[in-house]
This record gives sequence, C-alpha cells and structure tokens, in this order.
Amino acid sequence: MNKRYDNYIGGQWVAAASYSHNINPSDLADVVGEYAQADATQVDQAIAAARAAFPAWSTSGIQARSDALDKVGSEILARREELGVLLAREEGKTLPEAIGEVTRAGNIFKFYAGECLRQAGEVLASVRPGVSVEVTREPLGVIGLITPWNFPIAIPAWKVAPALAYGNCVVLKPADLVPGCAWAIAEIISRAGFPAGVFNLVMGSGRVVGEAIVQNKQVDGVSFTGSVGVGRSIAASCVARGAKVQLEMGGKNPQVILDDADLKTAVELSVQSAFYSTGQRCTASSRLIVTAGIHDQFVAAMAERMQSITVGNALEKGTDIGPVVSQAQLEQDLRYIEIGKAEGARLVCGGERVSCAQDGYYLAPTLFADCTADMRISREEIFGPVANIIKVADYDEALAMANATEFGLSAGICTTSLKYANHYKRHAQAGMVMVNLPTAGVDYHVPFGGRKGSSYGSREQGKYAQEFYTTVKTTYVG
Repeated sequence: MNKRYDNYIGGQWVAAASYSHNINPSDLADVVGEYAQADATQVDQAIAAARAAFPAWSTSGIQARSDALDKVGSEILARREELGVLLAREEGKTLPEAIGEVTRAGNIFKFYAGECLRQAGEVLASVRPGVSVEVTREPLGVIGLITPWNFPIAIPAWKVAPALAYGNCVVLKPADLVPGCAWAIAEIISRAGFPAGVFNLVMGSGRVVGEAIVQNKQVDGVSFTGSVGVGRSIAASCVARGAKVQLEMGGKNPQVILDDADLKTAVELSVQSAFYSTGQRCTASSRLIVTAGIHDQFVAAMAERMQSITVGNALEKGTDIGPVVSQAQLEQDLRYIEIGKAEGARLVCGGERVSCAQDGYYLAPTLFADCTADMRISREEIFGPVANIIKVADYDEALAMANATEFGLSAGICTTSLKYANHYKRHAQAGMVMVNLPTAGVDYHVPFGGRKGSSYGSREQGKYAQEFYTTVKTTYVG
C-alpha cells in the first residue's frame, strides 16, 4: 500500500473522500504517494479556518512571526537533499537542480523572517498646521495561493512566506501533478509554531479546489502562477467581486545573440535557457534571435553542443535533462514539433522520444532553424525542451523581433558591446533583462514578474511582495 497524505485544515490533518497517485515521470512504476483530493466543502472549511485565525494573527507580535518563518527555513535547508530527492521524483527535475530549488525555498523563508522585522511606514507633515500623517501597511486578509507544477517547492515558498510574514492567513492549493513538496512544506509549518488556521493546505484539481478558492467571498486576494487562460479567468472572477489578484502566466522569452558575442558564452547560456529544467520554466528562452554575421556558426555550435546533453532519470548522476512532467505535456511538446516541421522550420536536432532504462516521459532537446516570426512555434509557449532560431540582419531588427510578442517576462542579450547592452536593457519590453546570462535564473531577494501578457498585478519576491500582501492605511493625528 502506498502512503496516504491528507489535507491540512485548521491545524489538523484531514482525510479526503478520494486520493490521487503522484507518479514519478522518470519511472512510471514509481508511485511517490497518494495525495488527498479536496472537495469544495473542505476548501470552504479551510477558508473559514483562515478567516477565524486572521484577527489574532494579523495583530500578533512580529518576533513570533519571524521565529516561526525562520524555523521553517532552517528545517528546509537542513533537509535539502531529502526534499531534493522528493522534488526530482515527482517533477522530473534533475537532482542537482532539485536540491538547488529546495535551497532557494529555505532561503526564501529565512529572508521573510527578516522582513517581519523590517516593515516600515512614514510620518509626514500635513498641509494643515498641527496635524501629522502616518502611512502604514496592514495585512490584506485571507489569501488563496494557487501554484504550478514546474517549481513545486520554490513557488509555494515565495507565495506562502511573504503572505505569513505580513500577517495574512493562507489557503494553499498546489498543482495536482506535484503535491508532494507542498505537503512537505505544510508538515514543516505544522510544527513551526503557527496558530491553527493561519496556514491551510487543500490539494486537488484546479477545476474543484482552485475554483472554490477563487469564488469564495471570504478570500481577500488570490495569487496565481500558471497558464494564461486560467489566469485571465481568475482575474475576471476576482475583479468582479473586488478581490485583489496577482498573476504570473506565460512567456515566449527572446535570447538575442549579436555578431560580436562570444560564441561559447552564447551557446552555453542558450542551452541553459532553452533546455535545462527540460525547458519547463516560464523564463526559458525558446526564441533564439541571432544576427546574420554569427548565425551559421551559432547554429553549428548549438547542434554540436546539444549532442553532449544527457537525457535520463532525474535521480541518476550525469543526467543533464530529466523527463517532461506528464503524458499530456509530452504529447503537447511532440505536437508542436510536428507543427514546426509542417510550417517549414528546419529540424536541426532532437524531436524524438528517448528510451531509458525506466519507462518515462523522455524527450530529446529539440532545436529548429530557418524560423520566421509568424510561425506558431515562434509565437506560442510550448513549455518543453523545444527552441527555435530566428535569423535577423542586425541589432535593430533583433530588438524589434524580441519585442514582437504578447508576452514580456524575461529577455536576454549576448554581446560584448556596452552600447547595445545598455540600449537593450532600456528598450526590451520585459520585466527582467539578462545580459550575457541565461534568461532563467532569478535571485530570491529581488522582484520577479513581467509585462504585457506575462503578468498582472504587483511583483513577487523581495520587499516588493508587500505590494500584494498588504494594504496601505493613511492616519491623521491632530
């Protein structure tokens, strides 16, 4: 019998009517565990528990909050290898990447333990003599957090930690594909000193659990990371009832390679951006925009470098890229590869399934060349290890091509020219710009977010998280 993992509601572990198998995408015979599938009634119970806990928690001492968050962060860091194995098993990220993600999650909790003690306000003079003005921040209330499958511990951490640090109560719904890491966080939180109801975990489908969170009038704000379609639906529902909403959605991130770029640097950062984490990052660069003078060399060098990439079981030493996360994701990736071929793109390498010792969702990293901006593979987010190369004449065309997308999360440039680097930093229509670095990879203490169709609402991470998780109060004193 597989171990069963329950929901966490009002300080208690609560069984569900049904459970779902959490399957290892590297080895389909490996069941990580059976995880509860909450129904709408359990979601409402979790929200009611959070609402009941909010008055005391929102006015509690900041040292107690800080201590509890620091305890969570310390335990995550102490167990990083164990939790890294769990992450690699349920999501398919290679073990070194998985341990790195767990480390990031621990550091996030410890960062917000400090933020509890760094909350500040303002005291201003009024235009009226003898009157002063105080500007302070207060907790928003009950927050619904809906997280994706591609970063199963880091993204829950960067939503849960600031929500709790600023005095909110939380209802977390992790992606149904990867509930294990979120359950591990919940179990650690359950022993860290938080009062009952402050943190709640309800696992299950977005159609049931996510919808119940979004529609409940007792939820004051919803922070969501996931697909564009779902995000827009959540925004419409939240705005209709006056709830605050924060969305992180898609990306079709450009990586510009100029003629003057160092070729080895350009190839390495492109491989890292496009294919590592199996390309399953919203910051991955799936559009490689290359100027004419270096184009042919770059294509040849990429093809050669990709031959040395090892696809395999996420837990095995030497694996560079693990499997994609699920059968559905594999089918989507393969469908886009066929679309690219039909559109006339040239398949440079990859494009086929990979056989390994264990039955899993393995796909060779795939590179297309001779692509144009109007191709679907150039416009639509694939979310897999598939990238395409678009040839342009010069920097001006490269910049225009980089910005010719409905998304605006991350944008990179590889160049030795300070002139072009500075111009690109200012004119790339993205929330994050990388110069001579992969487009994926953001520190935990700085703001994360994009523009256009990639993001909606205030930024996540760092001190900027307070913009979503708090509300501003202006007080006059006579």
